[in-house]
Amino acid sequence: MYKIHVNFEQKDLTPVVIETNAIGDSLLEVILDNGHELHHNCGAVCACSTCHIYVEKGEEHVEEISDREEDFIDRAVNPKLNSRLGCQCVLQKGEGDIYITIPDQTQFLGE
Repeated sequence: MYKIHVNFEQKDLTPVVIETNAIGDSLLEVILDNGHELHHNCGAVCACSTCHIYVEKGEEHVEEISDREEDFIDRAVNPKLNSRLGCQCVLQKGEGDIYITIPDQTQFLGE
């Protein structure tokens, strides 16, 4: 069982903890399946940077970053060393805690 601790940069949202056994699902899928918003304009195929997140702790529980993902992170708003794309953070076998921060989603057009 994983516990995904989600913090939001958006001021009107409070942190949540999502418990999941969804091995093989991405953090994007887990977040969406639990009723929280995370943009994914390309349809979750690693072709944009709108599902950009920060993995604060627990990165060992998700697939390693690929060269393609790194290229798209460079295009994200305010990328940091711990930046990842939610669609590419696929949960591996195991259990533990993952701490992520979702950047303010209102920065995208259409919000």
